[in-house]
Parts: sequence; C-alpha cells; structure tokens
Amino acid sequence: MMATSGRTRRGFEGRDSEGAHLWQVQILAGLGGFLAAINNAIMAVALPTVAEHFHASAGAASWIVLSYMLVTTVLVFVFGRVADMLGRRRMFLGGLAILAAGGLLAGLAPTVTVLICCLCVEGVGAAALLCNITALITDAFPPARLANALGINATIAALAQVLGPVLGGVLTTGLGWRAVFWFNVPIALIGLVWGRLRLRPTPAQARGESFDFPGAILSMLGIGGLILALSEGGTVGWTSLPVLIGLALFVLCLPAFLVLQSRRRHPLLDLSLFTDRARSLAYLSLFLMAMAYYAVVLLMSLYLQAVAGKSADEAGFHVLYVAVGMAVASPVAGRLRARFSTRALASTGLGATAAGLFALALLIEPRIGELWLGTCLLVIGAGVGLFMTPNTSSVMSSVNPERRGIANGVRQTVQNAGWTLSTALSLMIVTMSLPGPLKHAAYAGTVGTLDPRTLDGLTTGYHWALLILGTICILGLIASLARTRDQEST
Repeated sequence: MMATSGRTRRGFEGRDSEGAHLWQVQILAGLGGFLAAINNAIMAVALPTVAEHFHASAGAASWIVLSYMLVTTVLVFVFGRVADMLGRRRMFLGGLAILAAGGLLAGLAPTVTVLICCLCVEGVGAAALLCNITALITDAFPPARLANALGINATIAALAQVLGPVLGGVLTTGLGWRAVFWFNVPIALIGLVWGRLRLRPTPAQARGESFDFPGAILSMLGIGGLILALSEGGTVGWTSLPVLIGLALFVLCLPAFLVLQSRRRHPLLDLSLFTDRARSLAYLSLFLMAMAYYAVVLLMSLYLQAVAGKSADEAGFHVLYVAVGMAVASPVAGRLRARFSTRALASTGLGATAAGLFALALLIEPRIGELWLGTCLLVIGAGVGLFMTPNTSSVMSSVNPERRGIANGVRQTVQNAGWTLSTALSLMIVTMSLPGPLKHAAYAGTVGTLDPRTLDGLTTGYHWALLILGTICILGLIASLARTRDQEST
C-alpha cells in the first residue's frame, strides 16, 4: 500500500514537473515573439518623429522600417536550418543577446545611417528568435495541446501589436524617440538569464548533416534583391541602378537556388515540404494574408498623423484595434480547432480580413469617424487571429521533429516576406504621386499643412493601397479554399 502511494506521489510530481516545464517553454517562447513583434509595432507610430529628427530623406525613412524586416526575412529561413543542426536553445538565447545589443546601440545612434545599421543587428537577433519559437512549442507540447499552445503564443504576439502602437506613441511623446529602442533591452536580458536557467538543453535534430552555404547565399541574395527593388522602386524610380540590380538578383538567384536544392544531399530547403498539397497551400495562404494585413497599422498611423493631424500617442491608440482583434480571436481559434477544420477557420479569417480592408478603403478620409475606423480595424485583426492559429498548427504538426526547424523557418520566412512586401508595396503606392519633398513630409507627418489638392491625392493613394491589399487577401482566400476535403482536418 505504501509502495503504491509512493508511486502515485512520484507520478503526480512527474506530471507537475512536466507541466511546469511546458509553462516555462510557453512563457519564454512568448517573450521572444513579443520582443521580435513589438519592434515593428512601435516603429509604425514612432517613424514620423524619428524621420523628422534625422531630417531623413524618403528613401532613408522607408529603410528605418524596412531594414529590420529585411534582415529578419532574409535570415530567419537560414537560421531555421542552423537551429536544426546546433540546437534550438542555443539559437534562441543567442537571439535574445543580439536583439538586446542592437536595441541599445540603436538608441545611441548619432545618424540615420548608423540607426539603420543597428536595426539590421536587431534583425539578426529577431531572426534567431523567430525561427525557434514555434519549433520549441511544437517539440514540447503533445499534439492534443498543441493548438491551444500555439493560440496562446499567437495571443502574446498580438499583445505585442496591441502595446506596440500605444508604447510607440507614449514613449516618443513622453521620453523621446531613443526610448523606443531602449525599451526592449532589459526585457531581453531578463529573458536571456531566465532562459539559461530554465530552458532545457535541446539536442541537435540534424546532427552530422552539412550546412548548405551556397544555398544560404543564393536565398539571401534572391529575397534581399526582391525587397530592395520593391522598396526603392517608388522612391528612386524603376529604372534606377539599385532597383535593376535587385530585380536581377531575384530573377537569377531564385531559379539557381531551387535547382541547387534539388541536387544537394543536405539542402537548406527540404523541397519535400511542398509535396504535401495542404502544407503548400497553407504556406501560400499565409504569405498572401501577411502581405494583405501587415501594412495596415503603419499606413493608418502615418495617415492619422500626416493627414488627420493626430499626435503620435493619439495615432497609437487609434490603430491598436487591429491587435485587439487578433488578441481576442487567436485563443478562440485554438479552441475551435477541435471542432472545425483548418480550411473552414482559415478561410473565414481571410474573408473577414478582406471585408475589413475593402470597407476601410471605401471609408477612408481625413475626418473618418472613430467608430467606423475602429470597427474596420477590429474586423481585420479578428480575421488575422482566426487564420493564424489553425494555419500554423497544420504546418508544424505535419512534419517530423528533425525538420521542424526548417519547416518553421520556411513558415516564418514566408510570413516575414509577406510583411516586408506589404510595407514596401503600400508605401510605394501611397507616395507614388507625390514629388520628392512631399514624400519626406509624408513620412515625417507634416503634410497636413499642405494644400487640399495634395491631401486629396495622398488620400487617394491610401485608398488604392487598401484596395490592393484587400484584393491580395481575396487571393489568399482562394488558396485556402483550394484544400480538398480529405485535407480539411489537416
């Protein structure tokens, strides 16, 4: 009897210990995602103040936003493979350290060029975090609890986007623009110490395999070239040398990369990830959703400051409805995953986001009512939250543990590429009709002092940008609905 009692007590202790470990992984992964996400969310509101401080040109102002995103997008795919080879814990902790260093240096930057370089350093740290977060959760949680765990993680990322615009406005208005970069330094250091003490060592899943350096170089040049071309085309012209070089890199490197991957024994990109129809459609719909919704917070923040005359903190409070919708819908989607298919939930989310984008495109004007603005942004965010959790779960649960790092790296690269292209494309459309000096004014939030015709032209640019984003979201909905019935439960 006593022996039975002892075994029972040890069993409960074992379950308690394992439960505590799962919460440690959940919180640390959420912390990493929070830090990686909040940088962009803060900068969406702080950009006009930063651009005005440095008297940044339109091109430099756009790179204040794009540099962090570009480096993250280019490296997260490569780092996913490195994490499989070296271990996720090591990469995760290294990412926290690099992110903290980049934020500290960015707050000390004396020129806009130095600031952009520091943001690139932050992007390296963010890539090391993002390639591991979902993989760490998928490794730790049993399948029955995975969707809920991913839903919680998505909620934390949404919380970062809730707090980001508000913090960006409050910190910029109250403490100055440098505070927006220093904010995450102590949080990252706390996470680093906590992770070293509590996060269990993770063995390398792909031990003994060689790293594909040629593939890494080709992928970075191809992705970087495309983003460079899109970001610079609307500023310096589509026939300018940087744009032509970027397009040439993309056109030449992408096919070469795919051919190389098909011939490598240990490729950087496992092409078999795309042999599964459901997974391929999940990646495609993720890319289109990310491209459709991500620029909305930046666009509306700039619009409210530049055209409607709002302050940075006022704009931050107005655009947080997107993240509120995500934060509410993400955990709900995790619970609904047990009752409805990925196809149904993801497609409903895409449809809701498209409806919100089209409504906002039709309603946007300098005097847009707060109720209408908040409703449109809330619907957009809720659609994103309803989409992300089941789509992520379907991708990560469909691959073997030794390939989860690269599968998540591909997923994160696809998402980040959508985010970056969303930002570059939207800024290009909004400022396309403006002459050079007015483009700077649009980024600095000072165009409200200009004549009504110019402001009407800028509003028309926002109108078309939102319509195009809504159309992209409809394409994502088509991709999501293309799953066949035998794939609905995936």
